[in-house]
Amino acid sequence: MAARKRASATTEATKPAPTTNALGQTDPPIAPPRSGLILKLCLFFSLPYFYLIFYRYKIESDLKRSILINAGLSLFGFFITQKMIPVASTYVLRRNLFGFDINKKGTPQGTVKWLVEYNAALASICLMTLLGFVDDVLDVPWRVKLVLPSIAALPLLMAYAGHTTIIIPKPLVPNIGIEVLDLGWIYKLYMGLLAVFCTNSINIHAGLNGLEVGQTIVIAFAILIHNLMQIGASADPDYKQAHAFSIYLVQPLLATSLALFSYNWYPSSVFVGDTYTYFAGMTMAVVGILGHFSETLLIFFAPQVLNFLLSVPQLFGFVKCPRHRLPRFDPETGLLTGTNDGTLVNFFLRLFGKMSEKSLCAKLLIFQAIGCCLCFVLRYLLAGWYK
Repeated sequence: MAARKRASATTEATKPAPTTNALGQTDPPIAPPRSGLILKLCLFFSLPYFYLIFYRYKIESDLKRSILINAGLSLFGFFITQKMIPVASTYVLRRNLFGFDINKKGTPQGTVKWLVEYNAALASICLMTLLGFVDDVLDVPWRVKLVLPSIAALPLLMAYAGHTTIIIPKPLVPNIGIEVLDLGWIYKLYMGLLAVFCTNSINIHAGLNGLEVGQTIVIAFAILIHNLMQIGASADPDYKQAHAFSIYLVQPLLATSLALFSYNWYPSSVFVGDTYTYFAGMTMAVVGILGHFSETLLIFFAPQVLNFLLSVPQLFGFVKCPRHRLPRFDPETGLLTGTNDGTLVNFFLRLFGKMSEKSLCAKLLIFQAIGCCLCFVLRYLLAGWYK
């Protein structure tokens, strides 16, 4: 996390007065959290959440209680995160860990197996968070960033005790002759590549106030709803436990990200940096792999897949890649203009024309939500026919 510090044309006389901390030192003011926006998002998310838990599915009372306890702890984490961000911002500013808002330049769960997987999940997430912090401080090159998640994913892959099989689509079974194919080590290789993709995709699809945290919130909520639906529709205890494990990790991610979003939404007063994007990406990769729905997770990441495909020429050096692949900002109109850089952000601007940073971020998050909704539609339409 980095506090926001943007250049401004405002005169010294009109600037807000800095606050004085307990040590008698002066710190730059930080904008208050956007509580109204977060309240609306919480109400929106809670409706399908409570509908699925209490009405739509008959979930065992013990499992339901553990999910709700985790939700309560996640809510506690939300308030702690919201209170700690202003405190942390003063310290990172003193260490010069801040960033300038480039787009506004010129403006003012139980069993031993489960426990092993849980510890491996935490190890991967914590290691990736550490590597993200190293990246923030040392400014690691893009090609090295693609390798870092492979190192962090090693504890996860070593502890993985799930299946390594795939179900052959029903239309292809007559031609192939089998219904289930065991991929062995190839499946683990796929999971490792998935962890690399999820971690870097959040980091690459960035550059706007609220975009990194916003897309994490949308995907995390889709993962939460998917897990609840799978628990409610299944009678297999092991299958239910796998999805419950996923819930125990994604609910805290969603809650703390909502708290961060209250400071990171436009106009942002807190930047997230690579530390958060790597943490969020690895967490969602972990819940997808250990929850055994990695294919569904990849569909949830459809906009990130598109953004990666657009970025391939520059990421692999076929086309010159600037340090910041951001749109151009016009101080006179306050609008952003798309460049020829291969990002979804610039693609949207070239497709829809000039727009403000807030409008652009909102459209990208709506596009993310539409992609997640299409995943649910595809699973419903293809269920029983495709697999």
